[in-house]
Amino acid sequence: MMGFLLLEDGTQFEATLFGAGEKVIGEVVFSTGMSGYQEVLTDPSFYGQIVVLTFPLVGNYGINALDRQSDAPKVRGFIVREACRQPSHWLAQETLQDYLRRHRITAAEGIDTRALTRKLREKGTMTGMLTPDLPTPEDFLALQEYKPQRPVPQVTTREVYTIPGEGYHLAVLDLGIKEGILAALQRRNCRLTVFPAHTRAADILSVRPDAIVLSNGPGNPKDNPEIVETVKILLQHKPVLGICLGHQLLALAAGADTEKLKYGHRGCNHPVKDLATGRVYITSQNHGYAVKEDSLDRTWLEITHRNLNDGTVEGLRFKDRPVWGIQFHPEACPGPVDTGFLFDRFLAAVAEATGRGGVCAQASGH
Repeated sequence: MMGFLLLEDGTQFEATLFGAGEKVIGEVVFSTGMSGYQEVLTDPSFYGQIVVLTFPLVGNYGINALDRQSDAPKVRGFIVREACRQPSHWLAQETLQDYLRRHRITAAEGIDTRALTRKLREKGTMTGMLTPDLPTPEDFLALQEYKPQRPVPQVTTREVYTIPGEGYHLAVLDLGIKEGILAALQRRNCRLTVFPAHTRAADILSVRPDAIVLSNGPGNPKDNPEIVETVKILLQHKPVLGICLGHQLLALAAGADTEKLKYGHRGCNHPVKDLATGRVYITSQNHGYAVKEDSLDRTWLEITHRNLNDGTVEGLRFKDRPVWGIQFHPEACPGPVDTGFLFDRFLAAVAEATGRGGVCAQASGH
């Protein structure tokens, strides 16, 4: 099916639509990496976005039951240079095309994704539309008027649930959590109680957790003032680890500020420097906002990690308590697992804070 990508600046790309083939509007962003498209499709942090993959061939190993990061695709749309129709992998259960059609996700191929990515790098992320029809002035007006809804309530769990374990009891605030984070904590034998994003601090603390984890999630951190107030209370009582959006909310709760990046960091090949050791790690990332460094002077936060591509803040710690935030994804999914040890480092701090050592297994670096 022929179709078009229309951007808010008026740029049009002709394309071949597949999947649902319906008209959709969302923020157009790009993600780098040679593999991991199933994780990208199902990552709740991509909720409401039209995702462009920079690698030219996508779908060559199909879709399987193991690589998902949530129960269904969360992207609004999907753009690739070429979609493989005959995947080859022993775990493949269906093609990319069938998967997107089944979940009613509109996708496009045949677009020059290099040219599209360069435009997004030069002008920043833009609102875009995938449509099977020739774009009209009404479509262009719809792009100008489009305002994304608050995404966190759309992707958080609706009910509290538990995951058994014999180790530390962690309360996890689900802001749109990836299954990879839960799996990383399970491998470390943690007992997890997972809460909806807008749960009150008192209700979280009532289960008497040893520590708190603030998950990844989509959107602008400043769209969640109620959660920021909850985090302010939690960090006064327990060790806390914030990942991605959780890291940004932690910074806001501490009095720092955040800002929108021009085109964000999305992909599984972003270099980050550990400022304590000088070592550089290749990390998996998915965020469009970052903590403003010049806002940290009025807080008790110090920078622990820095992005080597643009110098932005990638990690923070409180100077006076066991509270950390990391902007990248130590669980990977997709990407390198080089920073998985940060989960172990956090749990070691939990052991010290609780006075209970040796109850959590170490999970081989990831």
